[in-house]
Amino acid sequence: MSKELEAFLEYISVTKALSSKSVQAYMSDLSLIEEELGKALIHLDSSQLLALLSNYNNKRTLNRKLSSVNAFFEFCHKRDFDASMSKFKLSKIPKLLPKFLSFQEIQDGLSLIDKSSWLGLRDYALILFLYATGARVSEALELSRTDIEGEWLHIRHAKGEKERIVPIAKVARIAIDAYLNALKYENDFVWVNYQGTKLSRISAYKITQKYLGVSPHILRHSYATSLITGGADLRVVQELLGHASLLTTQVYTHIQKQNLKETVDVYHPMRNERL
Repeated sequence: MSKELEAFLEYISVTKALSSKSVQAYMSDLSLIEEELGKALIHLDSSQLLALLSNYNNKRTLNRKLSSVNAFFEFCHKRDFDASMSKFKLSKIPKLLPKFLSFQEIQDGLSLIDKSSWLGLRDYALILFLYATGARVSEALELSRTDIEGEWLHIRHAKGEKERIVPIAKVARIAIDAYLNALKYENDFVWVNYQGTKLSRISAYKITQKYLGVSPHILRHSYATSLITGGADLRVVQELLGHASLLTTQVYTHIQKQNLKETVDVYHPMRNERL
């Protein structure tokens, strides 16, 4: 690893205080480029770098690596290192509306669960919990019993290491209590597997896939979509989801606009009129 790259990683971890995951992502992207091209990143020319990055067909992956490169050279420029490479433009990625489930679809999936065992109660409670809180699956799986206080949830293991507190619907809290009361294992983690140890991401995926046909993250989208279409303020939704930037939350405004259009199409007296 070049000394310039080491300086950059120290800068983002100490001065910028980025999360350990973010620093690891930068290090992975940039050190791999140095290794594959066999020279310090600061001495690369545009053609070499673009030739390497052209191997990535996934635009999101490509943009992440380009962002890492741009951040590195911006740092070098500010530190008066010998860097003459200009910034690269990111690939345009079409904005896709996030997939989500309606409340009725979620209810239909919940009706399939056999709640006669503690495992069934767990599956039922987990789905309700994800939909009621909008928590990321990684946040849910790190949840301890003390993180639930009444009808409030304290998310301590959030993305970017930013804690937040969100409310839990009463019906979800009742389902969680029923599951925990039936649980035959003692474990500080709320969500456990059949052996009594912490539930894995793969197991959580299998649960939501079995009953709803989607990944756990779709329940997070469903939570946000329900709030937005119900009239919730965008900044409130941003806070509940734990988004660092409002730009991330704004994708749901497209759903809100679509919902408004459909409402007008259905209820406006001129919907079927021709002038």
